[in-house]
Amino acid sequence: MKRRKILLGMLSMLLAFSLIGCGEIDTEADNHSVQTKQQEEVLDNTYDLMEVHFLDVGQGDCTLIKCGDAAMVIDTSTSDQGTAIQNYLSKNGVDKLDYLVLTHPDADHIGSAAVIITKFEIDTTFISNYEKDTKTYQKLIQALDDKKVDYFTPIPGEVYSLGSAEFTILAPINTYSDPNNASIALLLKNGDTTFLFTGDAEEEAEEDIVESGRSIQADVYHAGHHGSKTASSEILLDAVSPKFSVISCKEGNSYGFPHAKVLNEFRDRGIKVYRTDEQGTILAVSDGKEITWNASPSETWQTGEATKSSVSPTPKADKVKPSKETVYVLNTDTKKFHLPDCSLVPEVNREDSQKSKEELEQEGYSPCKKCNP
Repeated sequence: MKRRKILLGMLSMLLAFSLIGCGEIDTEADNHSVQTKQQEEVLDNTYDLMEVHFLDVGQGDCTLIKCGDAAMVIDTSTSDQGTAIQNYLSKNGVDKLDYLVLTHPDADHIGSAAVIITKFEIDTTFISNYEKDTKTYQKLIQALDDKKVDYFTPIPGEVYSLGSAEFTILAPINTYSDPNNASIALLLKNGDTTFLFTGDAEEEAEEDIVESGRSIQADVYHAGHHGSKTASSEILLDAVSPKFSVISCKEGNSYGFPHAKVLNEFRDRGIKVYRTDEQGTILAVSDGKEITWNASPSETWQTGEATKSSVSPTPKADKVKPSKETVYVLNTDTKKFHLPDCSLVPEVNREDSQKSKEELEQEGYSPCKKCNP
């Protein structure tokens, strides 16, 4: 009996040690599982470096975006910048574009598109839904057809990936009579950092973007329409609340960009400004958490109107005083009519009119939504 008790005791001890051993193995497995999960979370929070190059291409727009192995170009400036843009892309290791975004058909945005389409393989090409009867636009379409490149206007709300980044299409929301308002707009996001591009969209299209209800808050706002007073409206800036803005324009440009109204708005809101006319090509790099720059923000707050080297041969349109007989100011391009003191009075395609509201509407003009004439 005693011997039996001893054997039972030994078996109990062996069973206890066995259970303890199993517990240690389970604990090690659990620790390994926790470590693996933590490593996966670290990987999930790691983003590719995203480079956003705002190219100095004179009085036009061209932006190169690289993220991981992916690359995208937004607009291609004027027709004399094709070789310069091609060389810049090649020097930065780009031989293929995942996306080419041509925001709208004005020559300072699609001028060198034919060169880029010819020289680079392109997966996806976005163009505005506004067609323009110009040689530059016809040359673009011909290049797309020759290379058998598919192109289309993206739909607001669509999301596309670019390396670890993604971008959401914001506009065009409606069909517009003005090519500027028909600009493709998009919000680019890499981790916690965001960039907003609106092409040359003016206040009418900006209001449509805001009223769509999509979040457009961004760290960096590529100033609409090169810093023109017809863009960067208060309603847009309230929704975007940017920390930084980049203005793409040429030194001494004949349009007087950037306008004082926009610069004053940026300064009042504490927005730090970078300018290609003063600083050349601007580079912003996002690691998914922070944005670093290749230059310090501009501190001149120098308006285009005051630039001594301005080559404009005529007085600026915003300095033209309407005659006493003027009832409305017409935009002969957009077919809108404004009150003389409206901030959206055009700089070009302007005509003063003494006709009544009813007469103008019969001629196909519609009232400005802002001044409500």
